Amino acid sequence: MYINTELKPQGNNLRLETIAQKVQSEAKNCQGNSLALLALLRLLESLHREIRDSLFLESLPSDRQALYTLLKNIEEEGGWPYIHRLKLQSLLENLAENTFTELEIEKNTQSLIECESSKPLSLKQGEIL
Repeated sequence: MYINTELKPQGNNLRLETIAQKVQSEAKNCQGNSLALLALLRLLESLHREIRDSLFLESLPSDRQALYTLLKNIEEEGGWPYIHRLKLQSLLENLAENTFTELEIEKNTQSLIECESSKPLSLKQGEIL
């Protein structure tokens, strides 16, 4: 499904664009700090849920024409707003893959060290390795 994440700077959307820029700026300030980024994501999810469950539900159209307009907008602009949660399982799989890769690198490095340390320290004259 295509989701249009680009906000068009028109009237009301100019304020939304400003909010988006502030959120992106804060995210960049937190770059490399997974706990701060997690807190930001939790805040955004909480705001999303709060707006959806109160103000948005209360503002849903009560007549057919307004409902049609809303549905047409949803179709044209990229669907229903939804914040995807990172599944713990995929996080653990990613962690496991990285750990496995690190262990393989460590194992290979250790093997190279052992091979190099098993070479004779002195060579007899004319001997080739």
